[in-house]
Amino acid sequence: MTETEIEAAPQYDLSGVVIPLLKGVLYQENDAALWGTLLNLQARVRDYVAVLGLELVLDEAESYAFLRSRQAATDEDATRQLPRLIVRRPLSFPVSLLLALLRKKLAEFDAGGGDTRLVLSREDIAELIRVFLPQGSNEARLIDQIENHINRVVELGFLRKFKAAPGQSANYEVRRILKAFVDAQWLSEFDARLAEYQAQLAGGVEGGE
Repeated sequence: MTETEIEAAPQYDLSGVVIPLLKGVLYQENDAALWGTLLNLQARVRDYVAVLGLELVLDEAESYAFLRSRQAATDEDATRQLPRLIVRRPLSFPVSLLLALLRKKLAEFDAGGGDTRLVLSREDIAELIRVFLPQGSNEARLIDQIENHINRVVELGFLRKFKAAPGQSANYEVRRILKAFVDAQWLSEFDARLAEYQAQLAGGVEGGE
């Protein structure tokens, strides 16, 4: 690296690291210099955000980091808990279902020991969820609903959409941060809910958002 390149490299202080984390997930691939500063300052970052009632989740192996609200350790802590800075977003059942299906797909992919990135086409994702949605006579409406669910997962940051060539459907990378949000216990609980939902569908009960 030349002296000019060293001088041009961005420099970050503590606030320069915390502010991007408050805005959302930080990925090494998006800003290597910022990621390096986070690794160097992570102890100070943890202490700083703890004052705000937050904790740092950092996965060096998967190269991502984010902030989440700390869980109250005792009833006394719960009564004096600070207002949430990180807002919880309620999810519809189909979106929760899609997250669970993508998490299972990622686990199967990792078990195969192949590439490090799981990339699925829009059709692949649609087929994952299609069989669990109520079947109606309007196929176009069903496709639109699935498209909306996929877009919602993209907005949440669990899918990364690649730019598609004209006339071709989009491909999506399943972001590995999904593993931090959907653990084995969550999947187990969701499987129970899914079994109930499938029983409703089998009984002819109409589902929805």
